[in-house]
Amino acid sequence: MVRRYYRPILSEGEGLPLAGGPFSFARAEVLTRAGSEGLVDAADVPDDWRERLTRPRPLLARFDQQLPLVMGIINITPDSFSDGGRHDAPDAAIAASRAMHAAGAALIDVGAESTRPGAPELPVADELARLAPLWAGLAGLPVSIDTRKSPVMAAALDAGAMIVNDVSALGHDPAAMALVVARGCTVILMHHQGTPETMQIAPQYDNALLDVFDWLERRIAAAVAGGIAPDAIIADPGIGFGKGLSHNLALLQGLTLLHGLGVPILLGASRKSLISNLAGEVPVEQRLPGSLALALAGADAGVQIMRVHDVPETAQALAVWRACHPARA
Repeated sequence: MVRRYYRPILSEGEGLPLAGGPFSFARAEVLTRAGSEGLVDAADVPDDWRERLTRPRPLLARFDQQLPLVMGIINITPDSFSDGGRHDAPDAAIAASRAMHAAGAALIDVGAESTRPGAPELPVADELARLAPLWAGLAGLPVSIDTRKSPVMAAALDAGAMIVNDVSALGHDPAAMALVVARGCTVILMHHQGTPETMQIAPQYDNALLDVFDWLERRIAAAVAGGIAPDAIIADPGIGFGKGLSHNLALLQGLTLLHGLGVPILLGASRKSLISNLAGEVPVEQRLPGSLALALAGADAGVQIMRVHDVPETAQALAVWRACHPARA
């Protein structure tokens, strides 16, 4: 049986509300693994797809900010691909976190293990030790913990973190699912292929967009079956995690399909190598223009959360974008 996927074509204030608003769609592209079957009116989208596409995303209402939300990245590592060592000292990390929040970040994503291509796994004890000096200074901030390991998740949640951001989609640590269920916290499930050590060694897909959609759909179903509330899940297509340039572009060009997962979408493309692939050899520290272009592309696709290194610049760009698209603000 041929499976059909329905990718909404976003419009300005006409058609059905997307994810409860503020975006809408009047038509959708019908996709199969054989290719596109053209466009249909939103009213002709099958009931199950229409329900997932239009269903409100209640967890976004927790944040008293306009969409898309900005999530600031704080890496407490000496070897992250973009800012390794910059926030290695606890005082620097705390100051940067507070500055990001003041500049408009709705969330601060704190991680102590590098997951750049080729990075080895960090022992749990080392990850905990890197994070421990931060918790008192981060008190009161809306923190998510970027980790694959349940002991680190537990320590962060004990310290006040509100979200678990797991690049393995709760697949790395067998105890992670039960922990998230027990704590009742929000979880970000990110698509990946392989581990950080191996993910960029010849990644392969039959159809990157549909393969990622199917994989995230299965992980969301597994999370719900495991006891996680559907409204406590965020999906991340995992730009750069086991993907070549063509795979990343297929995801970026088809991003609106992911709204069919029925959960908020997070896009993390800030400073990634695809910018250099597209714009010539650009050093990491010079990728702000490309990062902003990707954030605005995500905004145009209705992505609800942008995970970025450059918070003030992204917040400014999105403020101007909203003014240019009042029907979507």
